[in-house]
Amino acid sequence: MTITRRTAVAALAALPLCAHATPDRKEAPPMYGLIGKMRAQPGQRDALIAILLEGTTAMPGCLSYGIARDKLEADAIWITETWDSQASHKASLSLPSVQAAIAKGRPLIAGFGERFETEPVGGHGMMAKSSSVS
Repeated sequence: MTITRRTAVAALAALPLCAHATPDRKEAPPMYGLIGKMRAQPGQRDALIAILLEGTTAMPGCLSYGIARDKLEADAIWITETWDSQASHKASLSLPSVQAAIAKGRPLIAGFGERFETEPVGGHGMMAKSSSVS
């Protein structure tokens, strides 16, 4: 059987119809990501990092939470977060461990820099989120 260009185009055009043919499935909310820069008080970067690492270990819906030292600014850190949804991120802010970390770390924070909201789609080391749920 020879597949012609016309047959291939017709088959590809039908694919989106097949993808929506299961009415019992709905699309899951997109993942939510944050990338932000935080500046510690002079000489307090490692102490602030320790507080953040301690207070962010058990957060439902958190797929990854990374903290990195800025290589150019001695007191700056970058925090990269990936969540299963924006709602999970918002809910995490009321967790006792997160509230304690915020209270303990606040005096060590000199300020904030850039902040980016993202929509993660997956990647190595991160649980891939299904694009649809039952």
